[in-house]
Amino acid sequence: MGRPGYTKFRTLPKSQVSRLCEEIDERVDTFLTRPIEGEWPYLWIDATYLKVRQGGRIVSVAVTIAVGVNTDGRREVLGMSIGPSEAETFWTDFLRDLVRRGLNGVKLVISDAHEGIKAATARVLSTTWQRCRVHFQRNALAHAGKSSRRVISAFIATAFAQPDHAAAKTQWRNVADQMRGKLPKLATLMDGAEEDVLAYMTFPQQHRAKLHSTNPIERLNGEIKRRTDVVGIFPNEASIRRLVGAILMEQTEEWAVQRSRYMTLETLGPSAMIPSSACLPRRRTDQLGAPKTSWPALSYTTNWDVIDECGEGAFLLDDLESTASVVDHGFDLASIANNSFIGK
Repeated sequence: MGRPGYTKFRTLPKSQVSRLCEEIDERVDTFLTRPIEGEWPYLWIDATYLKVRQGGRIVSVAVTIAVGVNTDGRREVLGMSIGPSEAETFWTDFLRDLVRRGLNGVKLVISDAHEGIKAATARVLSTTWQRCRVHFQRNALAHAGKSSRRVISAFIATAFAQPDHAAAKTQWRNVADQMRGKLPKLATLMDGAEEDVLAYMTFPQQHRAKLHSTNPIERLNGEIKRRTDVVGIFPNEASIRRLVGAILMEQTEEWAVQRSRYMTLETLGPSAMIPSSACLPRRRTDQLGAPKTSWPALSYTTNWDVIDECGEGAFLLDDLESTASVVDHGFDLASIANNSFIGK
């Protein structure tokens, strides 16, 4: 008998461990190289970095992941690859492999701002690229003083609250022009990012809440980080492929058995998504002075559910007394542009 309070573990023979690893590798390889059937209108791609031993050194490698939504509104992990960096050639090879396996019908690719991804998307898929709105907000707020960041976020969010692409572009330029005097770097950033950040506005309004950011794939990356932190440093790239591939396979299986679809894509028609104007916390309506009947009905129970669905931009609008006027598209930009908050 073992000592009281201690659990006795049985060590597996090396041959059994090797056999188990081979079985997992075979299943993961089958999953990651399977044919991609049907059309996939929306594609999210991103990378996370893990540490691995190579040639007696410890280096970081990029683990790239692609998640798509097909015309049935179902999500799947479509591919994974491991490389030394996120260079354009690496992304090009990754996307070409997806195309060789059958990826087609992509109308929008959503990712973080990376020139390699943008160039590879244009070269391989010849489709529209969406820059993650949440990441852009973070980049933009880096050009503002801490005391003015909530106001600046509210400024920029007025463009996202517009009903269509043309109105969003007009509002975007208005905001950039108002910023130009006191925050010229932020205005320049907005000038260069306009087309990429607002690309999702050309798609059906009912889909936009899930298209404007990489939030769907960021959650998956978070799960990968949580599971791989236990390992710390991987002995080789094969072990990364084995563990991460198994996580991705498990996640795809969970999505497959979910009763509700991620999106309802009726030939890219209306879906059950919430409108962008609903991306404000319900608990603030009484304080904002807007009639409750004028606010869309929300099925969410907490503010954090709305944040999770709509991204950080919505959260940054919270606790602003001007939030109601932002949503009503009657925000007085000039009055706040001259406010002492800006430029601090």
